[in-house]
Amino acid sequence: MPRALDSFVGRRAELSRLRTLLRTSRLLTLTGAGGVGKTRLALEFAMSLTGRQGRVDLVELDALHDGAALAQTVATALAVGERAGRTGADVLIHAIGDARRLLILDNCEHLAEPCARLIATLLRGCPRLRILATSREALRVPGETVLRVGELPLPPVDAGDDPAVLMRADAVRLFVERASSCSPGFTLHRGNGRTVAEICRRLDGLTLAVELAARRAGTLPLGDILAGLDDQMSQLPLLAGGHRTGPGRHSELAAAIDWSHRLLDPAEQAVFRRLAVLVGGFDTAAARAVCAGDGIAPSRILGILCALESKSLIARLSEDQENARFRQLGTIRAYALECLLASGELHITWRRVLEWLTGLADRADDEVFPDQAGSPLAVERDNLAAALAGTTVRAGASHPRLLLELARVHYQQEQPSAAQALLTGSLRDTGGRALGGASPALAARVACQRADLAQALSLGEEAVAMESTRDHPAGLANALDARAAARLCRGEFGEAVEDLRRCLGVVATLGKPQDTAWCTHHLAWALLQAGGEPEADELMSRCLPVLRKHAPWSRVAAALHTAGAVRLALGQLESAEALFTEVLRIVPGASFHALYPVEGLALVAAESGDMRRALLLYEASAQARRRLDTVSETPWRRQVERTVARARAGLPAAAREAAVSGGRRLRGDRLVAYALRTRSEDHRTPADAVTAVDDRCRLTGREFMVARLVADGLTNRQVATRLGLSPHTVATHLDKVRDKLGMRSRTQIALWVAARTKAGHPPG
Repeated sequence: MPRALDSFVGRRAELSRLRTLLRTSRLLTLTGAGGVGKTRLALEFAMSLTGRQGRVDLVELDALHDGAALAQTVATALAVGERAGRTGADVLIHAIGDARRLLILDNCEHLAEPCARLIATLLRGCPRLRILATSREALRVPGETVLRVGELPLPPVDAGDDPAVLMRADAVRLFVERASSCSPGFTLHRGNGRTVAEICRRLDGLTLAVELAARRAGTLPLGDILAGLDDQMSQLPLLAGGHRTGPGRHSELAAAIDWSHRLLDPAEQAVFRRLAVLVGGFDTAAARAVCAGDGIAPSRILGILCALESKSLIARLSEDQENARFRQLGTIRAYALECLLASGELHITWRRVLEWLTGLADRADDEVFPDQAGSPLAVERDNLAAALAGTTVRAGASHPRLLLELARVHYQQEQPSAAQALLTGSLRDTGGRALGGASPALAARVACQRADLAQALSLGEEAVAMESTRDHPAGLANALDARAAARLCRGEFGEAVEDLRRCLGVVATLGKPQDTAWCTHHLAWALLQAGGEPEADELMSRCLPVLRKHAPWSRVAAALHTAGAVRLALGQLESAEALFTEVLRIVPGASFHALYPVEGLALVAAESGDMRRALLLYEASAQARRRLDTVSETPWRRQVERTVARARAGLPAAAREAAVSGGRRLRGDRLVAYALRTRSEDHRTPADAVTAVDDRCRLTGREFMVARLVADGLTNRQVATRLGLSPHTVATHLDKVRDKLGMRSRTQIALWVAARTKAGHPPG
């Protein structure tokens, strides 16, 4: 949930009403005019629940224009990947199950019918799910409870100029709150009370309009603000054109936005309208690439963004000053797009967007295995999709390179259906084939995700054949790796080993130590499946130090898991346990990546004779896999299941039932805490282990990694690159670190990390 950067004013009656309605209704829809404050009310309500409704997730739909992609968009926002045989709503139903959960669907009005169908399906399939929707009209789903969010209360006409009386009206309180935030010292008094009250009345108490007007109090006299509204109110067009509903209140909002826009200087106006194409938000670098030009120097963009933010014409998405990201609210972006159309700059602005996105894609040109690296365009997925849709529709042009990159993003986010749809056209298109084997290689991996193993091998063969005719070693290596992946999925381990030996030979000529190490790890994993444990162990001892030092956490975790599995197969239990424990310390606790080391530790426990611990860890992991709707690779899953069957058989019935019951109650931090116990603590109960770990550390593994890299002097962007995250995600983790530790500066965090490391207290 996004953290509000300003105070919440009024709406106490609505909040109370929402709490009451949530007890009896599973679908609440907040309706009202655009800019009335539906989204903010929904977020404030969700934040006030403090866990009583279980997990709360927000899905913003204002940038989505295709109802066919609705279920996929919700799944992506919930970090739910597709699984073989399940797509769309089925994936969501299986992932949510009977969990207690609140889902907020924000801005449904332009997708009312598909939203209604999806909501009805989810509510039928998920008995403990509740949904809070915001829309300009009711969704008309059976069982829906509608709460209309009206404008903020206004002071009576005969209220006079008494500040105490005027401040009883929420609209006036909001105006004063926002005006004082941009103009320190601003207060309501008898000299300005009537004017403030009249401004709020002219704007009819519409929340966004009041905020926009209040932001001008720092630069204009209140009398001028009122005069500006009077002068333009009757001349401005409605913003509601094109929507199925067009609330009359939009005339006031249009006036406020138009008037704020007219007060901008020409450069600010140009940047404001050009930002409208960035539907997925933007950072300063994106704004420079898209908005600079035609007399506006790139060096001016940051200052203009700050000016637009101060006028509430763009909103900051995070408090991180170093890597700030912004967005235009939907209603404001609609106005800005009208301005862009009227200026005649739409075509050239879209061209700049495509050039900027292509530049981001070019950063990955030196990647040997781009499908398995974090795409530099992941954080810009919505902008990339919008640019491709906009330019293809308008100009009939295709952009095979960017289509491939968007497919990669979908693949990496476990959305294979979306990736396959893009790749199907690319494989037929002449431009797509000009990319060599990159498209069929990615398509082969996508087919593996979809469990279409025959298609996966066929596409892998096609990728290798295409790259074999080119003088492009990196492309050939990627194609061989993709074909090997297909053969591993099919259980053809010997053939996979042959492909990966050839792949390693190609990569070794490129002089890229990290890519060589990554390919070596893949060969070791294939050798492990083929029965070549000693050679696999030698290969891992060669590549693991390189990956530990240079690779992002996801690759390090995968390599550590392989090394642990090899040591386990060789009977080196203490070494295997140490490697699985290391994985568990660096992966996010809520991710499916954390389940592999838990299962590895279960295998170690079984081989050590502790069948109770083995069964307890396995049951906890199996329960988590069911919740996350994820399964492991077939060879690993079969090994785990064989060992667990032996553990079950080796326990008395009472001990077996106790272990199963205890494992099913372990989840999240409690599971990690139990899995990370030392041998001397094995006699403790899971609750004892939790207390011991909680006493030692308050951060998750991911948060500790961020803190440690910050302590090493890395910037947020450098941390993001190292961990394969976006700078925005790193900033969020760093905020949590500061909150948990009660620290504000990086220096304090560095000292804390140093002290914990010296004391030997790793993260829990």
